[in-house]
Amino acid sequence: MSALPEAKLDVLLAHHASLEAAVLGQLAAEEYVKTTRELSELGPLIDAVKTYRSAVSELKDIDAMIADGTTDAEMREMAEMERPALEERIETLAQEIRVALLPKDAMDERNVMLEIRAGTGGDEASLFAGDLFRMYERFASLQGWKSEVVSASEGTVGGYKEIIVEVKGRGAFAKLKFESGAHRVQRVPDTETQGRIHTSAATVAVLPEVEEVDIEIKNDDLRIETMRAGGAGGQHVNKTESAIRITHIPTGIVVMMQDSRSQHKNRASAMNILRSRIYDAEQQRLDAARSADRKEKVGSGDRSERIRTYNFPQGRVTDHRINLTLYKLPQVITGEALHELIDALTTEHQAAQLAAQGDA
Repeated sequence: MSALPEAKLDVLLAHHASLEAAVLGQLAAEEYVKTTRELSELGPLIDAVKTYRSAVSELKDIDAMIADGTTDAEMREMAEMERPALEERIETLAQEIRVALLPKDAMDERNVMLEIRAGTGGDEASLFAGDLFRMYERFASLQGWKSEVVSASEGTVGGYKEIIVEVKGRGAFAKLKFESGAHRVQRVPDTETQGRIHTSAATVAVLPEVEEVDIEIKNDDLRIETMRAGGAGGQHVNKTESAIRITHIPTGIVVMMQDSRSQHKNRASAMNILRSRIYDAEQQRLDAARSADRKEKVGSGDRSERIRTYNFPQGRVTDHRINLTLYKLPQVITGEALHELIDALTTEHQAAQLAAQGDA
């Protein structure tokens, strides 16, 4: 395993010390919040670096004791017994530091626009889309995040043909970004009288919430149309043109929003989704260009790629990107054990990043 960049660690320690000093001084409220947040983010890495260096120093002392011919035989034996465990601890800490030093996705800390759409399988696909929505909603709740439905089109027997949810919480994109792709379910539908297993699918798109400063959208590139909302709503539907359809002409991306009675709210929601989709489309283009040289198992961003199968008769969930199968489908589908899949995917991605650094 490659050595740690000691000079970079020195710079980090010095920067952390300067932040601590700044907090004790006179800072404006906004600067104070920014500084304390950075201190909080750096804290675990700084602790690991200090512990790592202390352990390395301890190992040097042990090695010196063993090499010293005047060392008592019993003391030397004790030192030799302690050495392997200390070496193992140093390597564990070093690996933690390597992972912490990996380049972060600029959007990792952002909120998420989560889009779930029923795929092949008719009513059963809509029901499955509903299951996925509840799985993510419960998972978000367990993380202390908030979920808010932005737009929903219900299925004829339940579930959703399409549902868009805003998930608000620090690090939401970092946790959920590997959920994008095609999810497949195998189970016996309630309407199936012969007991046959049906296969249906739903697609998930996890988009970071993109702010106006992150991406420039020219007014001339937008075609904005207002219309009467469809569906339930009584007399209001017939009188008010509150529905909004925005087309981004250069990319052809279209967003339709009609869930609110306020045209202003529909327009704001549509623009939020549009920004996220434009940003995501550009990232997929860049990812495709990069993966032309090196195909990664995780995070290819291909929405059509089948990433996971939920097999109800066997009670198993399989993530095909990392060949991981968990025989705890009930706990996963309720969001309780989804973190096991997410953690495994994150670890695999980090391993790929570390390997790429090693190759470089």
